[in-house]
Amino acid sequence: MNRSTVIVVAPDKFKGSAPAKKVAESLTQGLNSVLPSAEVRCVPVADGGEGTVDAAVSAGFARHSLQVTGPVSVGVEATWALDGSHEAVVELAQASGIELLDPNRLAGTAATSRGTGEILQAALESDAQRIVLGLGGSASTDGGAGMLAGLGVELHDSNGQPVPDGGGNLQHLAHVSLAGLDPRWADIEVVLASDVDNPLLGPAGAAAVFGPQKGLASDQVPTLDAALGNFANLLAEAAEREWGSTAGKYVRDMVDHPGAGAAGGTGFAAMAALGAKQRRGIDVVLDFVDFPNALRHADLVITGEGSLDEQSLQGKTPVGVGQAAAQHDIPVYAVCGRSLLTAQQATQAGIDKVFALSDLEADPSVSMSQPHRLLVQIGQQIGHTLIAETAQREGVDRV
Repeated sequence: MNRSTVIVVAPDKFKGSAPAKKVAESLTQGLNSVLPSAEVRCVPVADGGEGTVDAAVSAGFARHSLQVTGPVSVGVEATWALDGSHEAVVELAQASGIELLDPNRLAGTAATSRGTGEILQAALESDAQRIVLGLGGSASTDGGAGMLAGLGVELHDSNGQPVPDGGGNLQHLAHVSLAGLDPRWADIEVVLASDVDNPLLGPAGAAAVFGPQKGLASDQVPTLDAALGNFANLLAEAAEREWGSTAGKYVRDMVDHPGAGAAGGTGFAAMAALGAKQRRGIDVVLDFVDFPNALRHADLVITGEGSLDEQSLQGKTPVGVGQAAAQHDIPVYAVCGRSLLTAQQATQAGIDKVFALSDLEADPSVSMSQPHRLLVQIGQQIGHTLIAETAQREGVDRV
């Protein structure tokens, strides 16, 4: 290998084990120990869930923090990112994420997205003209009602009293007012970073599909689904009353729009009230980290995530990075804690080689607790692989 060799290291987090930046740094350490003359570019990425703000900060955005309402109304310290005064990156998981709750005490009907609205309001106050909202990892199924309440939307019951947070309480909702929503939202571009294409309601909706993962009992699903429908109807009525008939129709149309069910229905509220547009999470992140520039003159791209499996094939980080690299005919190696893909599936996803921590350490608990040591070893393996491939090519060329 020579000084002109350029390797781009662009992994997602290894969930529960190591953030994307640490994964990239460990792989880089291993690569540098074998290929000291190579240029290694670390570009930690995410797919819209946990780690999206970290990816923005790694790309040069400034980190900001504030105290907001957590998923069960207990205050949490949340961070978001800002690039000058133009673009902000907000991560729902920071304020309303399921990782903020005890896994044995999930709040299926009570969790709220209010804190996400509070971060969005802070981003608006920063004068950002474009706001990316990552929707992965939510704890709530409140249709985004909490988020809108955090932005000034009023939600009242039949007695004119504020409806408490949580999707379950939306069955008592009788009136919505949009008067408190900042008019500046009409001029802000809001991009939803999400891979979910479910509608808000019904058997494929937020309550039915994702509710059980958030602590919702099966017999609670119909009630919560109806509560979300009540919220959607009243939000549409408010839009029609305050913004006109076209706006009311638009809100009603968003109920069935792909992605409305994302983050417990937060996708619906963001599209309906903020005019947000949805894009695949990894594509949004690759844009704001300026991934095309990182790929300039690259000889290899290394990506990865904790588990390489069927879900990865649905547009998660390894596939998104692989597709971006393929546009420049750059080979792609994937690093993971474990791989459940066949060699054919990996190849079809644009991945040339897979390196798994499980090949070095059979005990998953060790892999989870000691990822640095194993990732350094894999970085070294990749370095030796590149040396061998180069030697083989040069031998063929001499022949």
